[in-house]
Amino acid sequence: MSLRPRVLTAACLLVCCLGPASAADKVAAAPSPANSSGPDRALASFAKASAEWGAGIEGIIEEAYRRCFRTFLVDGRFVTLRMPFGENNERSELAEAELAILGGGKAEPAVLWGTVGGLLESADFRYYISLLADGREKAIVFDIGARGWSATRDRFTIDRIRSGAYPGLPHKPYVLVRGRGTTAADIYNYLYCVGRVGMDCSGFVWHVLKSVAAAAGLDLGQTFGRFAGARRPADAAWFIGTWFFDPRNASLEEVKDEIRNLRPADIIVFRGDDGTTRHSAVIQSIDLVRGTIRYLQSTDEAPQEERGVHESLITFDPSRPEVSLEDPSITWHQQRAAAFDGEGGVWFRDDGERYRAYPEFGSGTVVRLKALAKAVAKLSTTLGR
Repeated sequence: MSLRPRVLTAACLLVCCLGPASAADKVAAAPSPANSSGPDRALASFAKASAEWGAGIEGIIEEAYRRCFRTFLVDGRFVTLRMPFGENNERSELAEAELAILGGGKAEPAVLWGTVGGLLESADFRYYISLLADGREKAIVFDIGARGWSATRDRFTIDRIRSGAYPGLPHKPYVLVRGRGTTAADIYNYLYCVGRVGMDCSGFVWHVLKSVAAAAGLDLGQTFGRFAGARRPADAAWFIGTWFFDPRNASLEEVKDEIRNLRPADIIVFRGDDGTTRHSAVIQSIDLVRGTIRYLQSTDEAPQEERGVHESLITFDPSRPEVSLEDPSITWHQQRAAAFDGEGGVWFRDDGERYRAYPEFGSGTVVRLKALAKAVAKLSTTLGR
């Protein structure tokens, strides 16, 4: 998408480098910018969130976002990975078993990246990427319940996939590969299906809100732990779901969604067909001069290269800041797609359609956490760019 900011890819390659000291020769951590010099050090400085977004709230949200990206050396090539989407039992309807995600989709990125590093060092993963580079067309059949996969070159299966007759099931996705090497999407598929590791939408939004609060000296776990049902404040994140961002929650303030009213750390809420909150995203910046809103989210209903944690954009006429997010004059650029090519079940073309859906329940809305009001005000006055 041509409107996307340019900094992320370069930034992730430079500052989001991780890997155990014992990494195998197929998988290793990228070199640390802190140990570099000359041009590398200059690029590392540029890669800091504050270099692009300043030291205020926009930069803090961006830093939390960038913690959801890491660069690994996979089979001799640097690959920047985004945190996969992961929600407990998302695909369990036909599996006849519960499909739990590591950390329930609520774990901190650092914990999840540690698990990812181990998965990428495994013999099973090395065998997987060897088949992806053998020059032969095949179908990879994932089994999420068994946390496994297999490969088939059966012509009937391949022809069915090519013709659009998708043979997979929610818990057994099929992916057609041509044996030309490993892509970031291939690695995502492995982490999603075999690793069952990732962050769900509310887990990611809570991670961002916690980062904003911490920058202002506030502990959201301490504030909301009991409310969420956690025995310990440190466990609050494990209990925060999309239900928490329902505008009826007294801890939230519902915001009239005119663009001029919005601010960073506001949460965009999307409803389901029963009127309940089904998806949440968080606003990172509002540019009233250029007419751009940048919001961040975690979802697998997105184009292949964006599944998981990613940025999304809204553009609008800067001369009309009074318009609502529902107004047809604004453009939501985030396209929606099935997590695996050929799957169905995606009912909206883009986030705008999803936000405007179910007007009988009030359509989408914007909420903000009351407990963050002072923190956001304080951080918004910090010198930025």
